[in-house]
Amino acid sequence: MAEPEQLVVEAERQAVAATTVDELSAVRTAMTGKRSPLVAARKALGDLEPDARKQAGQALNAAKTAIDEILSAREAELAAAARAEQLAAERLDLTEVTELAADGHLHVITQTWQELEDVFVGMGYRVAEGPEIESEWYNFGALNFPLGHPARDMYDTLYVDYGEPGTTLLRTHTSPVQARVMENQEPPIYVVAPGRCFRQDTADATHMPVFHQIEGLVVDRDTTLGDLAGTIEAFTAAYFGPGFTSRLRPSYFPFTEPSAEFDIQRPDGTWLELGGCGMVHPNVFEACGIDPEQWQGFAFGFGIDRLALIRFGIDDLRELWTNDIRFLGQF
Repeated sequence: MAEPEQLVVEAERQAVAATTVDELSAVRTAMTGKRSPLVAARKALGDLEPDARKQAGQALNAAKTAIDEILSAREAELAAAARAEQLAAERLDLTEVTELAADGHLHVITQTWQELEDVFVGMGYRVAEGPEIESEWYNFGALNFPLGHPARDMYDTLYVDYGEPGTTLLRTHTSPVQARVMENQEPPIYVVAPGRCFRQDTADATHMPVFHQIEGLVVDRDTTLGDLAGTIEAFTAAYFGPGFTSRLRPSYFPFTEPSAEFDIQRPDGTWLELGGCGMVHPNVFEACGIDPEQWQGFAFGFGIDRLALIRFGIDDLRELWTNDIRFLGQF
């Protein structure tokens, strides 16, 4: 029969040699299991004299307690080491500095749109909006377009399959917003109407079937063409900055009389056509329920897309619709 002290020493040696919890479990089975020397020693107690059996039993119990303590202590050490290893493997370095993803920014057209709104709001105008799908009345009739006007032709206008044929369409300009405002608001009126428009144009460097316009409307007493010219000049200075000026050239639009084109002169002395304008036609006032004898007004409008090309030095309008990040990221 093995001496109890030897069993304790052997258990301690094997426990220290075990490097994992599983290895230690095998040591526990070998040292305290059914086939262990400790159990064999207990079975041999029956062959001893009573006094000797008592002494040997006490020694074996003490050895069993010591072995359990050794194995439990080693098991705690191995479990702590395994836990530390797991934590180290799963550790996240929260102090790590990584490159931040580049933030997106507004599209060139949206930038131009918002800048124009800011300029006109600063000049005392209010921003008005209207539907993109319009009736023939607001798009043409209320704006003094005669029935035979080319703009009414299906080759220029995109009509919608709704209601009677030729009565519903995708708006070709933002002027219908002006008619709606005049119907629903008492003068004086100072509004700008930016928005998306649609025409059956072939896409090229300066035209797209979907484009953006901004139009302004003023209705007040004793409004003159001089007020219109002064407004255009004030806008030119506010948006383009010093060194730019404007001029008006006679033109024709169904909804204004007299009508004009307005150009801007760049610092190098060259002139660039920007948009159209004029005094609101009396027929438009009457169609919208405003007395032309009491109120006068002017309107102006130009393409937001075209202005973006000028502002950012872009040569081809189609570039704005390609969604090429390499191109759009420059602005």
